[in-house]
Amino acid sequence: MSKYIDKVLAEVKAKNPNEPEFIQAVDEVLTTLGPVLKANPQYEKNAILERMVEPERVIMFRVPWVDDKGFVRVNRAYRIQMNSAIGPYKGGLRFDPTVNLSVLKFLAFEQVFKNSLTTLPMGGGKGGCDFNPKVSPHTPGKRCSDAEVMRFCQSFMTELYRHIGPDTDVPAGDMNVGAREIGYMFGQYKRLANEWTGVLTGKGLSYGGSLIRPEATGYGTVYFAENMLAMRGETLEGKKCVISGSGNVASFAAEKLMQLGAKVMTLSDRSGAIYAPDGLTPKMLKDIMTLKNVKRGELAEFAKKTKAVKFFAKANSWQIADKIDAAFPCARQNELDAKDAAYLLKHGCTLVGEGANMPSTPEAIAAFVNAKIMYSPGKASNAGGVATSGLEMSQNSGRISWTREEVDAKLKQIMKSIHDNAWNAAEKYGDKGNYVMGANIAGFTKVADAMVAQGVC
Repeated sequence: MSKYIDKVLAEVKAKNPNEPEFIQAVDEVLTTLGPVLKANPQYEKNAILERMVEPERVIMFRVPWVDDKGFVRVNRAYRIQMNSAIGPYKGGLRFDPTVNLSVLKFLAFEQVFKNSLTTLPMGGGKGGCDFNPKVSPHTPGKRCSDAEVMRFCQSFMTELYRHIGPDTDVPAGDMNVGAREIGYMFGQYKRLANEWTGVLTGKGLSYGGSLIRPEATGYGTVYFAENMLAMRGETLEGKKCVISGSGNVASFAAEKLMQLGAKVMTLSDRSGAIYAPDGLTPKMLKDIMTLKNVKRGELAEFAKKTKAVKFFAKANSWQIADKIDAAFPCARQNELDAKDAAYLLKHGCTLVGEGANMPSTPEAIAAFVNAKIMYSPGKASNAGGVATSGLEMSQNSGRISWTREEVDAKLKQIMKSIHDNAWNAAEKYGDKGNYVMGANIAGFTKVADAMVAQGVC
């Protein structure tokens, strides 16, 4: 590692001592950039690293709203506008109690490189609030009502709208922000700005959304895995797969894996994990998706209704199955640790494709890289979601709508391009097959070159 990287990392840690997730994300990227910095001294001369680790803008605001009992509630919200060198800020909004400045800065930093890898003209940003739509503020054991979620979203957008726009910052959904929340926020933006623009992605099909967008992150993760396997002359046919999570990313990754002949054995949520030794069926997956997306229930409820699965309360997906070919972490950051990695490797896992953002701890990543298995970091393999958001932006700008087949074909091609760019960058800089290094370098160089060209700004 170069003295330049050491210096910048030390500065990041000194300036952000209470932001462990952000420091972890910066460390993971910068420690792989030594070869490209050595080959391109203009990056240090132009202080590219120092500028990349500082957001261009951090917006923090309160969100006051009224619950169904008439009580005023107040939440804290943020929008991190990280880097706009190659396009308007682009990145999701997350509603969850874990949301804080560190988490959102890490997500925004990752988003810069992820968006760069898509080959589309999008900068990086992220936002969210510590609001939890899954927990009613006045009735224990209940969720917020639709009316409460609407009032919250309207209040949230009343402040956010002045900081975003189709050519400035285009948010999307993320954890706990789905079609319902996007719809409420889009309606409020339109009302306040007095214009219809593609300012949010993940919209409903009736008002400018794109086909394949809900499926895109999960599908893209599997398409990336297909490309990794192809480099070794393999396919997903017959592979035994474990997946964490049960939201959109996990569910659609499971769907695509099944379509390609793989066996999906696990899913998980906050209640625990289900294990199907013979693999989940399409009918079982459809029932799970209805339970999660319509009834907003938990996997524990599903497990009570079928003998085909075993339920492990408060467990994750990693240490359940006896034989594992591939693992797809699709839940949240740092969900897969060193012990989980050791279990996966011991039980035959040769591929890990990240569907979530930074779901593997540094120790787990080191274990996968040292074992030389096929391991793709989230910034590469889960970029299908934001890539399809970019395609939605294009459709909105042109007032057109592509077919499902057209969008899926574009998504497949984008994921292949991301894979090939990461593979080629790793090979060029001396570590063939290391997708962590390759994705970081490929994403970094495009943004760095744009920053150099635009001067000190």
